[in-house]
Amino acid sequence: DPVIVSCTDGVGTKLDLANKYKKFDTIGIDLVAMCINDLIVQGAKPLFFLDYIATGKLDINKTKKILKGILKGCKLSKCDLIGGETAEMPGIYKNNDFDLAGFSVGIVSKKKILSKKRVRANDIIMAVPSSGVHSNGYSLVRTILKRNKISNKIKNELLIPTKIYSSEILKLVKKNYISACAHITGGGLVENLLRSVPEKLSVKIDLSKIKVKKIFKWIKSNNISDKEMLRTFNCGVGFCLIVPKKNVKKITSFFTKEYLPYEIGQITY
Repeated sequence: DPVIVSCTDGVGTKLDLANKYKKFDTIGIDLVAMCINDLIVQGAKPLFFLDYIATGKLDINKTKKILKGILKGCKLSKCDLIGGETAEMPGIYKNNDFDLAGFSVGIVSKKKILSKKRVRANDIIMAVPSSGVHSNGYSLVRTILKRNKISNKIKNELLIPTKIYSSEILKLVKKNYISACAHITGGGLVENLLRSVPEKLSVKIDLSKIKVKKIFKWIKSNNISDKEMLRTFNCGVGFCLIVPKKNVKKITSFFTKEYLPYEIGQITY
């Protein structure tokens, strides 16, 4: 005690959009966010982060912008960037192609570990808003972009970095206000939530309560079914909290208005 927790992740095909629109200063935030948000699901406090950048030919200016985003993500997460690796592989990556991977390590007291064992029937499911599409579903987004001309506003929204939830979640862990939580990534809301619930229990979600962001309405307008939307995107919910009823009102004071949690369902038998 404490227990060491580690996570690794990437940004996926959102990198292709960063390349296409030549915006590299925020993709590093996405990289840190995807790792840190997985780490805090277990209640762990981030300690340090390492990055891996692979490219065909090193572009110093582009790499500096990527690292600037990684540093900002680490600052938001209150963890240290202690090292990394940059690899030039012209035989693997063509033209301006590149890839990113991140690795994070944190600690949590055994008594504070968040797990499905803490979850009880009648616990409330609270949705924490996302900043946008985050870093999942971009293979489908890119297919849509190939068929449509889009505005600069849509371009900018698609590249908004993933929200890092560590500051708020760790305060809730310290207060013992939450039973479990879920980072809503690939697989959507239900699939990610079920990982945080014991097999004997179920999740009951009222989809009509979800506050869907405009960017998802635009994606859906491109002939995407409701089922596909829920399976592929966060649809406006970047993180979920499973909270005992008595603590629901206490939760909201830890968040800004933009990311204020709200009830979308409960745990049932």
